[in-house]
Amino acid sequence: MVEDSDDEVRAETEAERIAEALVFASAQPVSESFIADRLPRTFNVRAIMLRLKEQYAHRGVNLVQVDDAWAFRTAADLSFVIRRDENETKKLSRAALEVLAIIAYHQPVTRAEIEDIRGVQTSRGTIDVLMEAGWVRFRGRRRTPGRPVTLGTTRDFLDHFGLEELRDLPGLEELKGAGLLSGRIPANFNVPSPMMSDELTEDEDPITQLDLEELGLLAPGGGSED
Repeated sequence: MVEDSDDEVRAETEAERIAEALVFASAQPVSESFIADRLPRTFNVRAIMLRLKEQYAHRGVNLVQVDDAWAFRTAADLSFVIRRDENETKKLSRAALEVLAIIAYHQPVTRAEIEDIRGVQTSRGTIDVLMEAGWVRFRGRRRTPGRPVTLGTTRDFLDHFGLEELRDLPGLEELKGAGLLSGRIPANFNVPSPMMSDELTEDEDPITQLDLEELGLLAPGGGSED
């Protein structure tokens, strides 16, 4: 019936408006599961978001996918007219860029493995800078002697560099052209296929509260450090 069809169209339109509002109101990318929890189960959230993405494709702001989440971002061709915040994250050092590139492509990776790839020692401060920027996180602990911590990238990393997922990372020549790899990288360095999942691998154990205390992320007893 025509009435039923009209009702379906109105319901779809309202679902799109809700999804649009949820993403617009958030400073961080909004996951599809978060949106789905706020819509009737009958709606296909991915289909809704793809329709909205198409609607915003030629506007001043675009709806972009970041892993399994969505965010509004300034259209790439208009970024030059947006005044940069004076408090923008300061430019990373060459060492930090190299470490970030290695973590992105080799995750899960330990500090020792990073040093082996770079051929030089990596200071704790370099990794701290990447973690403070929100681009790198502790994933787990490797099931090897010493149980070294494994590192990986975050959703904020994807968002900042305009990537929908890790498979969108550039190739080796693009990395060199962008200055992310320098002459210190061994000649036999290659770009592996990055992991597509945040799930722990078979040789990783999850980070526990005791691990967090040991790593200095929690004060003894479970409380956050001041």
